[in-house]
Amino acid sequence: MGKIIAFTNKKGGVGKTTTAVNMAAYCTEFGKRVLLVDVDSQGNATTGLGFPKNSLKKSVYNVLIEEDPAEANILPTQIQGLDILPANVDLSGAEVDIVYKRNRERILKTALDKVRDNYDYIFIDCPPSLGVVTINAWVAADSVIIPLQSEYFALEGVSQLMNTIALVRQHLNPNLQIEGVVITMYDGRALISKQITAEIKRFFKSKLYEIIIPRNIRLAEAPSHGQPVMLYDPKCIGARAYRALAEEFLSKQK
Repeated sequence: MGKIIAFTNKKGGVGKTTTAVNMAAYCTEFGKRVLLVDVDSQGNATTGLGFPKNSLKKSVYNVLIEEDPAEANILPTQIQGLDILPANVDLSGAEVDIVYKRNRERILKTALDKVRDNYDYIFIDCPPSLGVVTINAWVAADSVIIPLQSEYFALEGVSQLMNTIALVRQHLNPNLQIEGVVITMYDGRALISKQITAEIKRFFKSKLYEIIIPRNIRLAEAPSHGQPVMLYDPKCIGARAYRALAEEFLSKQK
């Protein structure tokens, strides 16, 4: 049975989608079969893997709102072993539309439970908010990975995020765990980055991955070309960091 992991942070611009896309891609290099589920209405994971979200007829919206089977909306990507359940423009209305559904917090879980045996891992790229779509992702997930930018404001929303996860664990998904925390956009030249990293380590202790993702222009450019960094520039520092992070992630699964 595949493990379902939600990539989440209530703050945008912290490298959440970049981490979900590139970890998913690199896990396939280690022989894993991965499904990436894009439930962020911005659809950045979808476009980052080469799919123009504006032209997609079917998406995760059809799964959440029309309760289509997930497998009917899954697409293969340019990377062998990596599939995507994409987002399109319809998803922007999902937060409102889903409110009127029965068992609305469990729709995504019901859909993904039917395909999880086809994959080693299912990664969910969550919206940068704590709405009902994010709650769907957390209810479906076994655990969460939290990307945190190594800047002062990154720590501001962590306590609220952890409190909301605790509420979901208490009322909807008692098995939800913190899989790990990833420091992203690290600038080793800045003293504040080192100080924030030390604070994050004190807060999360063993949950913090040792691999730190640096700021890297090639990493930032890759999504505009519809490619994960392993295809765009596999030798750049960002690519090497994400490959090492995927390796560390998989080693902890054992």
